[in-house]
This record gives sequence, structure tokens and C-alpha cells, in this order.
Amino acid sequence: MAKATVITLTDQEKATLERWARGGRTEQRLALRSRIVLAAADGAKTKDIAARLRTWAWLVSKWRGRMARHGLAGLGDAPRSGQPRRYTAQTERRVLALLDEPPPSGHATWTAPLVAERLGVTADYVWRVLRAHGIHLQRRRSWCISTDPEFAQKAADIVGLYLDPPQNAVVLSVDEKPQIQALERAQGWLRLPNGRALSGYSHAYTRHGTTTLFAALEVATGQVKAGHFARRRRREFLAFMNELVAAWPERELHVIVDNLNTHKPKRDRWLASHPNVHLHYTPTYASWLNQIETWFSILSRRALRGASFTSPRQLREAIDCFIKAHNAKAAPFVWSKHVVHPKGLKPHYSDLCK
Repeated sequence: MAKATVITLTDQEKATLERWARGGRTEQRLALRSRIVLAAADGAKTKDIAARLRTWAWLVSKWRGRMARHGLAGLGDAPRSGQPRRYTAQTERRVLALLDEPPPSGHATWTAPLVAERLGVTADYVWRVLRAHGIHLQRRRSWCISTDPEFAQKAADIVGLYLDPPQNAVVLSVDEKPQIQALERAQGWLRLPNGRALSGYSHAYTRHGTTTLFAALEVATGQVKAGHFARRRRREFLAFMNELVAAWPERELHVIVDNLNTHKPKRDRWLASHPNVHLHYTPTYASWLNQIETWFSILSRRALRGASFTSPRQLREAIDCFIKAHNAKAAPFVWSKHVVHPKGLKPHYSDLCK
């Protein structure tokens, strides 16, 4: 019979093994190995250790030998290859290629179970592939794609005004928010079945008319000037522009506007009589380049959404109050995107594997 391996421990090794053997958070397999080695270091025989710890003699012999050859590092698990891969890179490409094909009849979009059923794989694997590539099958968005052949020149012109405005000039982002409805609806709060209390409003409402808001954002300061009108025709636009010219009578004005026909006169008589005003048009379907659109979004979220108004006059007063509060703490938007280009829809998911 082979002689059992003799184990000799240093004080540090013994302290470490005792800590592992007694630790409440130590993995049980490591705790068992630590008890085996401690018992062997005390001179106990292999079969006696196995009987005391209710394990097999061959297991005791294994960890005695590992400790003698490799020290404490030998008590860890040896590297393992793991379960063989069930799916390959080719399977991943098949999943992405299938997403480019029309979904089954009766379905508008693919789902993981549908893909798994078609390819004979598990739905969990399909979800792993989708997560790896950041694909959201049910999250759908719509957006405008600029087809303007002069997109690059127009975008560069506007971004240049944001990043490097002309000296001693005022850069204004101008647009209108038409047909803002004065809706009267009941306000209050409600308690959900889970105990949470939420503010809310009734789904029913009464219409009390509309108003149109013209607004100009001073890019350098974030200050907003606004005007209320009943409609948004060319005459209302020029009336608002006259207000802006009066506000900066001695300054050169660079005004960023979109391509609405009321902003583009057939005859530039007004511009001819106001040589200090220069209009800069955003590319077609790219009004998001105009910073006033960002401010309109803030106005809608903070002052209009879910509010109740009994008349257009009350609505206009609420907008004016918000503008006053905004201007008191106004700060310019930080334009950080130096390179701007139109984004089109990508035709194939399978291109993600290239």
C-alpha cells in the first residue's frame, strides 16, 4: 500500500485553512478541502479522515497530494472546458438574417419565440443574440430623414452659428407652435391599488379654443421672447419679426428658421427693408437643428401637458408665466455635436455581423 503524502503547514497556511474551514461564507467544497488538509497535517490517516468527514478516501488522497504539490493554490478547482457550445457564429448570422425577412403571416414584427421556432433554436439563445447587438424588436420609433441635397452646407451653416457666432451679432432660433389647445379638465390625485399616490387628470375635457405661439431663443443667453397670435400666416410671422428687430434695433440678427412657406416669401421686400436681418434655413425635414424646438419640448412638459385652462387667455397667461420663470434662470444650450449628418434606415440586420 502506498504511503500517504505527508503534509507540513506554515503558520500562515494553517491560519488561512482554519479561516476557510470555519468561515460562514466559505464555499462548502473549499471548506471540506481545508478540513481534509488540516486533519492530514495533524497526522491522521486517509481512511480515518474520510470516515470522520463522511467522504471518500480517494478524495482525501487527491487533496493531500494537491496541497503537497501546489500549496494553497492547489485547493482551487482546475480549469474546465465547460459544456460544448451548442450554437456557433453561423447560428447567430442565421438569426440576424431571419430578422431581415418578413415575419410570419398574422404578425407585424418578429419575436424571439417566432425566430426560435423558425430556426429550431431556443428562445433564450435568440434573446442573447438580440441583447448582444442591442436589438429591440418591439421598440419602434419614427423620425424624419432629410433628403435635402444641400443638407451638409445648411447644417454646417447653422452649427457654425452655434459654435462660432459672428462678432457683435445676435443669433436667434425662431419658430412657431401653432394651435395650442386650451383644454379644461378635472385635476386631482388618485391612489393606486399598490398604495402609491399619483397626480392625475380626467380623460374627459372641454375645448375652449386655441392660440399660436411664436418664440425666439437667443442662442448666446438662452433668453426667450414670445408673441401670441390667432394664426400663423406670413403676416403674423412678419409681425413677430418686427418685434425682434425692435428689441435689437442696432444689432445684426441671424435668424434660424425652418422651411415653412410662411418663412420663405416669394418677394423679399421685408428682407430688403431690413438689411441687418439674415435668415438661415434648416435643411428639409431637419428642424431638429433649430434649438427653439428643444425649448418647445421643455415648455410642453413643464407648463402645458395635463394642465387645465378655461380660455385661450388663461393659456397665454400660463405660457407667459413660464417664460418669465425660465428667463430668470436661463442658460444657453450647449451644442456638443460638431459633426451632423442625416441618418437613414439600415436595410439589413445581418450587416451587424460584418
